[in-house]
Parts: sequence; structure tokens; C-alpha cells
Amino acid sequence: MTNHLPGPVLVLLDRSADDDALRAPVLELLTAARALGSVHGVWVGADAPGAGVLDQLGAQGVDVLDVLDLSGADTRLTPVVAEGLATLATGLGASALLLTSSFENKEVAARLGVLTGAGVVVDASGAEVADGRVVADKSVLAGTWTTRCAVRTPLAVVAFKANSVAVEPAAVPTTPAVVPQPVAVRSDVRRATVVERTERAASDRPALGEAQVVVVGGRGTEGDFSLLEELADVLGGAVGATRVATDEGWIGHDAQIGQTGVTVSPKLYIGAGVSGAVHHRGGMQASGTIVAVNSDPESPIFEIADYGVVGDLFTVLPQTIAELRRLKAAQAG
Repeated sequence: MTNHLPGPVLVLLDRSADDDALRAPVLELLTAARALGSVHGVWVGADAPGAGVLDQLGAQGVDVLDVLDLSGADTRLTPVVAEGLATLATGLGASALLLTSSFENKEVAARLGVLTGAGVVVDASGAEVADGRVVADKSVLAGTWTTRCAVRTPLAVVAFKANSVAVEPAAVPTTPAVVPQPVAVRSDVRRATVVERTERAASDRPALGEAQVVVVGGRGTEGDFSLLEELADVLGGAVGATRVATDEGWIGHDAQIGQTGVTVSPKLYIGAGVSGAVHHRGGMQASGTIVAVNSDPESPIFEIADYGVVGDLFTVLPQTIAELRRLKAAQAG
């Protein structure tokens, strides 16, 4: 059995509003990458990141930071990013490329598969090297089965779900070598342009796909998400919803969790007024601990819940919020 891959393991460092810190899901990727081989962080943009990012990369044992300069092409377009990553991976003889399993990155992964012939696994929860190839873990069929996918191509592209890997610093920190990597993007890749972009309103809550605590509302909320938002704020979590709630216009479609929405795997999932239909379960069944509050004892959500409360959410949640605040005040005192 071979413990490490022959070529470098590239990790796409997602850009964020703060260019001097890495997001938690990226730190998970770096932890996972160390078990596969020599780690290269890939920063898309002409300028290298700040000292804060370099310190985090060193703490994670990254050997090289490749600064991918795409010759002025619009890095908000997935064809552009995929073209740059494909050129970089081929030039370095990379054995694997890891990225977070966001909507944009899944499209990048698919394009990389076309451009390089790589084997692609998305929504993975883990990966290791077995017999010289990458083997990724992945839940399928609404989370009812866990599969192991062996990638048989020279390059493996694996997109990880957030909260899949426990972040751990490297035993021996490094000082990453910063290497400029200019790539000339083909003219046909530049044909699409972004003419307008509306930034999402800033929020103190964590991103839904990355949150360790997610509070979700369904039909049982009857359109009132105020208690769910209050509970999420007490727990430092994000607010999600079922498709019914988003289709009714009670909350934005970006909050939808399920097979046609966001896939989440938080440490704690709290569903209030959520029936647990199969298409919703497919997007949350990998959660660590599942708590369900529903007035109907026959709701399917109770089949997978670790803890279930049969009751009216408008009665249960205020008591829960009050008790959590009491406990937090006692700890602070």
C-alpha cells in the first residue's frame, strides 16, 4: 500500500471578503490534503495573500503557495478558473486537487474533469490513499448509504462538504514557498462576461453550507421564522429552510436545504416544523446530531432524529431559547 501520492496535492483556497484569513472549510481541506501527499495551496489572483493567510498555510504544513495569475481574465467565471487550474495541475504533474463543495466549485470540478480527464467526486466526506490511488468517502441516496469511490485516473478532483474533517495543525509547521504561476487563458474561455453583480447582504451569521449549527424551518413555521432566527443567534448558527418554506416566499431560496438546494453537514441540526421529506433529508442527513421539533408524532423526520420533541414549535422554542440564555449567563457569571 502506498501512503502518499507521487505528485503534489493542490488545494483551491477560496477567496473571501477577508484576504488575510482562510475560511474554516479551506482549513479542513488542508488537513485532509496532508494525509495524501505534498500540499500546494492555490491562490487565484495576481497578488499573493497577506501575512495572515501565509501563517495559516504554514501552520497547516503547506509546502508551496502557487499564486495563479490568469492574465486579467475574470476569476468570477468558472470556465476561467477551471482553465487555470487545469493548466496548473498538468504542469505540476498533480495527483489530486481538493476544493470545497460549493455550487461554483462543483461546476469548476466538472469542467476540470472534461479538460483533464480527471476522475471527479463531489460532496465527499473524506479521502485517503489506497494502493496508490485516491479513495473518497461519499454519502448517496439521501444519506442512506456511504460509498467509497476509488479514482482510477492520474488526477483526482475531490470536492469536500463543509464540516467533514476535524481541523488539526501540522506536526511540523512550514514556511510555504510563494511561486507565481502565470497562465494565459484562451480567448474562447473569455467569451462570457459578468455585466452586473449584486453582493449578498452582510450577516453576522455563518454561511449556511459552512455552519456548525443550523436551525431549519418548514411548513410548521407558517411563515414566521423569528424564533428560529433568535435560536440560531443564541447558538451562533445559520438559518435554513425546506423547499416548501422557500417556495411560499417566507425566506429566500438561498436558504433551501435539500437535494435541489444546499447540502449541509453541521455538528448540530435543529428542525422546527420540518416534516422530513426525502428530498430535504438528502441535504441534511449527514448532520452530526439531529434534533426535531414537530407537533405530528408520525413525521418522517423522527425516523432519523437523535432527539425528538413532539410539540408546537411556538411553545417549545421560546422555552429552549430562555434556558440556553440562562445557561450562558450562568457560565459567564
